[in-house]
Amino acid sequence: MRIIDLSMPIAPHFRWRTQVNVSGDIAAGDQFRVTRLDATCHGFTHVDAQAHILAGAPTIEQTPLEKVVGRCRVLRLADVAPEEEIGPEKLAAADPGGPPGEMLLLAAGWSRQADSDTPEFWRRAPWLNRAAAEWLAAREPTAVAFDFPQDYPIRLLLDGIEVPFDQHVTHDVLLRRGVTLIEYLVNTDALREPRCLLSAAPLKIPLADGAPARVYAIEGLAA
Repeated sequence: MRIIDLSMPIAPHFRWRTQVNVSGDIAAGDQFRVTRLDATCHGFTHVDAQAHILAGAPTIEQTPLEKVVGRCRVLRLADVAPEEEIGPEKLAAADPGGPPGEMLLLAAGWSRQADSDTPEFWRRAPWLNRAAAEWLAAREPTAVAFDFPQDYPIRLLLDGIEVPFDQHVTHDVLLRRGVTLIEYLVNTDALREPRCLLSAAPLKIPLADGAPARVYAIEGLAA
């Protein structure tokens, strides 16, 4: 059995206004060391609830754990180039196959090509077109996980540029239909098998539209 951590560390970051403050010094005689975190629910490795894009939709604590913990198959996209538009043909060729109701993990190994602490990770990432998002939806997954910024407009947000929502194709196609999104995985190069057990349980934050998650894969257990 192997456990592979697929999560970004939550720390100060150029893209998100993140603060990690520590009080108390045990060596100096304080009883406790206490860390305070101020971070967005949609930064780093995180899970999107439908409330992220739909009024009155389920919030993150209403997202069943069964949707984000369970059997997962890995679509290896290691040959994807920077800034490549990914279509359904590439996804179909990478899919090891399996029944509806599994999670899908798209593993381009992007964190090997670019550091998530740099603008290059966001601006030069591959991305999915609408046909690819429709192909994923047709597999009827409970969730889809990505190790790259999967919608083209994500790179534009660094410059404050907003585009019509329907260009955020995975959000528009998948999240709208109840397929949970697990975003910004790293270290997917460490995955060796086409199938795994994946845990992407988000923090239980009432009324939040997303939450950070410690995402990890367990290999050697899935049938």
